[in-house]
Amino acid sequence: MRITVFALILLFISCTPSPQTEVEQWEAQAENITIIRDDFGVPHIYGKTDADAVFGLLYAQCEDDFNRVEQNYIWATGRLAEVEGEDALYSDLRAKMFMTEEEAKANYRNSPEWLKELCDAFADGINYYLHTHPEVKPKLLTRFEPWMPMYFSEGSIGGDIERISTRKIKSFYESGMELPEMEALRLKKEAEMEEPQGSNGIAISGDLTESGNAMLLINPHTSFYFRGEVHVVSEEGLNAYGAVTWGQFFVYQGFNEKTGWMHTSTYTDVMDEFKETIVKNDGKLFYQYGEELRPVDSTTVTLKYKEGEAMKERTFPIYRTHHGPITHQVDDQWIASAMMWEPVKALEQSYIRTKQDGYEGFRNMMDIRTNSSNNTVYADAEGNIAYFHGNFVPKRDTIFDYTEPVDGSNPKTDWQGLHTVDENILVLNPGNGWIQNCNSTPYTSALEYSPKREDYPNYMSRDQENFRGIHAIQLLTGRSGYTLDSLIELAHDPYLPAFEALIPGLVRAYDNNPDPALQEAIDTLRNWDYTTSKESIAMTLAHYYGTLCYAKAERPEGMYSMELVEYWGDAWDDDKKLAFLKETLGILESDFGTWKMPWGEVNRYQRLNGDIRQPFNDAKPSIPIGFASGTWGALAAYGARYDNNTKKIYGTRGNSFVAAVEFGDKVKAKTILAGGQSGDPDSPHFNDQAQRYADMEFKDAAYYKEDVLKRAKETYSPGKR
Repeated sequence: MRITVFALILLFISCTPSPQTEVEQWEAQAENITIIRDDFGVPHIYGKTDADAVFGLLYAQCEDDFNRVEQNYIWATGRLAEVEGEDALYSDLRAKMFMTEEEAKANYRNSPEWLKELCDAFADGINYYLHTHPEVKPKLLTRFEPWMPMYFSEGSIGGDIERISTRKIKSFYESGMELPEMEALRLKKEAEMEEPQGSNGIAISGDLTESGNAMLLINPHTSFYFRGEVHVVSEEGLNAYGAVTWGQFFVYQGFNEKTGWMHTSTYTDVMDEFKETIVKNDGKLFYQYGEELRPVDSTTVTLKYKEGEAMKERTFPIYRTHHGPITHQVDDQWIASAMMWEPVKALEQSYIRTKQDGYEGFRNMMDIRTNSSNNTVYADAEGNIAYFHGNFVPKRDTIFDYTEPVDGSNPKTDWQGLHTVDENILVLNPGNGWIQNCNSTPYTSALEYSPKREDYPNYMSRDQENFRGIHAIQLLTGRSGYTLDSLIELAHDPYLPAFEALIPGLVRAYDNNPDPALQEAIDTLRNWDYTTSKESIAMTLAHYYGTLCYAKAERPEGMYSMELVEYWGDAWDDDKKLAFLKETLGILESDFGTWKMPWGEVNRYQRLNGDIRQPFNDAKPSIPIGFASGTWGALAAYGARYDNNTKKIYGTRGNSFVAAVEFGDKVKAKTILAGGQSGDPDSPHFNDQAQRYADMEFKDAAYYKEDVLKRAKETYSPGKR
């Protein structure tokens, strides 16, 4: 019997497996992944490959807080106005100025294969979560794409780009003018009054620890619930534990078995503004550069924005010179803003960092030089401690003042490549045995072993101290015998050096001009030891008085924040000090019926729902907090916003994820997370760490598999929970 050609074709087709659908591919990859949730809901993600681990990591993040994962990418990709309306248009325009969607896709296509695989896994993990949770209704992003991490490559959401003022962009586009001087001054004052958006990093040499092992304090000050706590492991060498900003596929601040890394916001000059001389010729725009006229690159972008139930559009031109996009105007000249924008390399560096097993590898990773917005405090199992001040530092001609816009028509103002890591400010194993950085000057980071100011160009760092830095130095000097518990205790020391600068001058002003109406309040402050606690009435008085100074007191030209506090405490007029104290008492009496308010009755922790902006309510339950603002020098910073329509103060930022890590034959760590791991009010892990947070009761981090299994509460693969 002969078999026809047609029959052979049918036989071949029937034996050939049909290609997997996208869902089948997700399901197959999910089989390679195990998620173990411990007793605090921390996800420990185990995958065969790094890509599997990333898939599981993003799936777990979405389980904990999809709202924040989505929000970060709505913002980063420039689509915020589609959700929040026309007011967000200039945030979206700013994002598009630096990278359009087409450019993001090109960056993804040009990435090395290993990075593409991780980006694919990022998108697949989120999309599989949405597939398996049809009850979740995204605000905007119903599908995530592998090019999206290009917008979110350097760690901290916002990073450098947030320093580009949307108000200046708006002023330029709507009126063709620079921001009015009074508006600029108001913005400056608002920034000074905000809780310092920084962090504390402390590394301790084994010479100063009880165990002989190096230790690291990881203490970022961010918005509460800004990061989740995760542990991500693969059979390809990944084993990182720490904080991940929602939507990232790398541990941003954390540790592995051999190394630990903590980032603090840097004051290295990594962004500059160039005044461009614009010429119009035959209807086209050119800019002067040396002896030539170069064409201004001009494109348009159409942005959508929500208005009521309708979606509208506005089209904007985007102008660019070789220095960067035109973002605003100064002295009737267009300003191009230059900053690090190498998303592929930045994403590579952020991931490679997490897999280093010693100082040599970590130091080589820093040679990528794209960690632009941060300093790095480091410790490892070999006993090394180190501090890298910045990482991306353009070379410049020091005859120009880059703290102000420079003349873009002069080629000599151009960046001249990057400084090497060895040329940057670097501290390695200083003789004093510790390193600290609290967003303060690097020139006091290690006592007499600190880098010397005169050895570096002025743009490497501004030489300004802050009260947190002063506090850290006082605590660290001459101390030894550290344990993890004593390092945690140090990180919560209640002393507030700003008030030692501010309050004695107020007391002297009263002694020079006694007023019976103020005597009891002055005596309360006179007898205070400048420490914060839930019970302290003096703390409440001092906080309200200091906050009033920041809001209304005069500001001599050229003073930075710490100098202003010292001025208000010393040289400021006595009658103004006393008038401000009277006003302080009036505010407290108006709000609470008495000025004699214990700090914990005023200063509260409250988490009511999963909203990114909490709807604080004095009538609903809250927890008393003894911590204070980093403005006053508190290492355990507890910052608030003051536009809640409430009488009490509710924390919004500061200590969020904190870890104390000890390296040795085995790594040990203790951690705390403000509130808890989940953004779902129905989850047992929505607020299960809140009281521990208030009481400084850290939990042990489960790093090794045997410890994870002992504390396991749930074990599942993505899609099988």
